[in-house]
Formats: sequence, structure tokens, C-alpha cells
Amino acid sequence: MLRNGLEPWHLLIVAIVVIVLFGSKKLPDTARSLGRSMRILKSEAKALKEEGAGEPDSRHPAPAAPPVSPSEPAATDGRAR
Repeated sequence: MLRNGLEPWHLLIVAIVVIVLFGSKKLPDTARSLGRSMRILKSEAKALKEEGAGEPDSRHPAPAAPPVSPSEPAATDGRAR
């Protein structure tokens, strides 16, 4: 049924529908804002990727120190209080 996918006349129909929906005057503004949004998305994704590369793997955090039980004396520096 869908052997060839989109053919040229399919794309022509889609273009006509887009022009009818948005109007020919708004298309340049819409394309410009879409381009800005894509540029922002790419820069944010790049920043997140660079930020994640410098930090240790947050999915497997280092094991925490075992908690001190109340029955054990607290470590002091030897001075009396």
C-alpha cells in the first residue's frame, strides 16, 4: 500500500494546505520563528551535553559514608569540653 512513501504530488498538496491555513503573509514570520526555536533548542542541548561530560556519572552516585550509630563515641580532637 505505501511502497513509495511520499510522492511529489503529496508534497504539493501539503504545501497548498499550509499556505491556505497560515496565509502567504505569515509564512516568512512562521519560518523565521521556527528557525530561532531550533537554534535555541540546539544550543541548549549542546550546553547540557557539555555540562554532563564534565561531571561524574550521576546515575551511579558514589556510596555514602555509613551513618554513625549513637552508641559509638564521637571522634574528637582530644580537647576536653
